Amino acid sequence: MTNVGQPAPAPEATDPLVRAVRRIAQAVDVRSREIARLTGLTLPQLLVLQSIRGLGEVSTSAISRDASMSPPTVVAVLDRLEARGMIVRYRSTTDRRIVHARLTDEGREALRTAPGLLRDDALSRWAALPAERREALADAMGLLSELMTSPVEGARGD
Repeated sequence: MTNVGQPAPAPEATDPLVRAVRRIAQAVDVRSREIARLTGLTLPQLLVLQSIRGLGEVSTSAISRDASMSPPTVVAVLDRLEARGMIVRYRSTTDRRIVHARLTDEGREALRTAPGLLRDDALSRWAALPAERREALADAMGLLSELMTSPVEGARGD
């Protein structure tokens, strides 16, 4: 998809970006498998647990927004976490259509002992960067995420 009236960049101009994104995706995949092997939890399960911890007793739609997952995916993840005793779900007392989730002691313990998505050496290298560089990288990654996931205004969908 390109903006109407704007030429697409030459493929070779985007090659370094695509390669960097691919290396990041591979690193996340490898780390996700390590975490699953160590904890028995998938990355989406950990993200949902983290969302619940951060948001408190929360609705499925709020988890979906916070974890950047579709509502049906969140429901499937919640089903598995509930079966493992890590969360409990209950209907809102004010609106029966809304289902809330909260962590159990098992869920809190799983989060307490789970390794982070970034390995310790990556975190220490990140911390060693000057604050301005960390901020610039975080901003760049946020922009890249938006570019890769948001539809472009004026883009054609044909």
